Amino acid sequence: MEPIALLQDKKIVLGVTGSIACYKAVDLASKLTQVGAQVDVIMTAAAQQFVSPLTFRSVTGRPVFNDMWALDEHVRHVGLGETADLLIIAPATANTLAKLAYGLADNLLAVTALAARCPILVAPAMDGGMYQHAATQANVASLQARGVRFAGPAEGRMASGLSGLGRMLEPEQLFAEARLILAEGGVLNGRHVVVTTGPTREALDPVRFISNRSTGKQGLAVAQAALDAGARVTLIAGPINEPLPLGAEVVAVETTEQMGKATCGAIGDADVLFMVAAVADFTPQSHSERKIKKTETDDWGLAIGLQPTLDILSAVKTTRDKTGFPRVVLGFAAETHNAYEYGRDKLLRKGLNFIAVNDVLAAGAGFAVDTNRVLLLSSAGVVEEMGLLSKTAVAERLVHHVAKALNGPIPSV
Repeated sequence: MEPIALLQDKKIVLGVTGSIACYKAVDLASKLTQVGAQVDVIMTAAAQQFVSPLTFRSVTGRPVFNDMWALDEHVRHVGLGETADLLIIAPATANTLAKLAYGLADNLLAVTALAARCPILVAPAMDGGMYQHAATQANVASLQARGVRFAGPAEGRMASGLSGLGRMLEPEQLFAEARLILAEGGVLNGRHVVVTTGPTREALDPVRFISNRSTGKQGLAVAQAALDAGARVTLIAGPINEPLPLGAEVVAVETTEQMGKATCGAIGDADVLFMVAAVADFTPQSHSERKIKKTETDDWGLAIGLQPTLDILSAVKTTRDKTGFPRVVLGFAAETHNAYEYGRDKLLRKGLNFIAVNDVLAAGAGFAVDTNRVLLLSSAGVVEEMGLLSKTAVAERLVHHVAKALNGPIPSV
């Protein structure tokens, strides 16, 4: 995993309690550490029956705390609780939820939770019927009323062989939940950001379509970067197979017309539109309701008549001229030659504030790769020329420039 700006040097305390799901907590600790967070683990005595403290120390590179009475851990709970950016308790057993709800302080984790001045995220894990028991539900309600966040539990098979509600969420889901909490108060806090991503498809018949090589990776990275900056994100996605970012409102579309309709419907109160999608420029003049067979080519011919698809950015410009929204529009231009000239021309014709131009033939750029090379332009000229970077890093820089514009003079259209 590559470093994530949002998580760099964030102090996260991970409380681990006695459940077979402890093995998932090891993976979570590893993931958080890999992206740049400082992870301090507190283990209860019961947790150590499932996983050794050495395991957590190995993946975090930091000491593991487990003894409230150790001389070298004097008032440790105060230091950990008051300096943490986030306290995650995963897995959180029914016993631990009860202790937290009643404010008990008989182990280092419970005392640290009482001393914590940061958000607390709890991931319950318990066997069949325990989570839905009236006592546990009362404890959950009490903690939620005090601002404790809950992630899960999920439905599924448990260690006892029973199935039901009680499985701890997977580490990837908890990682995403933690990311959302840490993003609160970011530079785009309170802003509505719309992102389009992926290709669009224009059908020839029920089997075949015209499309392009876009995988949606760059648009998804932009949506995640906007979430990391605290924005409310509407993600309008063409047909893609990549994981979607947790926290975004996702609108799935297929055709250019559908994407245009969804985009124009979403920008009514939007502060920013990132038009990252690789929209099909042409659509067949006719469409067969059944599969076209080779034996029928005399009827259909081998030529495909095409007509232009909806120009989404022009439609956005029309709306924007009337309403003033979105306040900032950043478009993309995937080019194969004369990238600067074509990009600047598109910027001016479509009334954009920014355009991110990339030469899809350049090494390490373009479709179906995790890196990109981007030239960011405004009407004033070159804003930044980005060499080979991960698409995550490119997205973070684009969001930075847009946030700076929203909080200062917006580049003229």
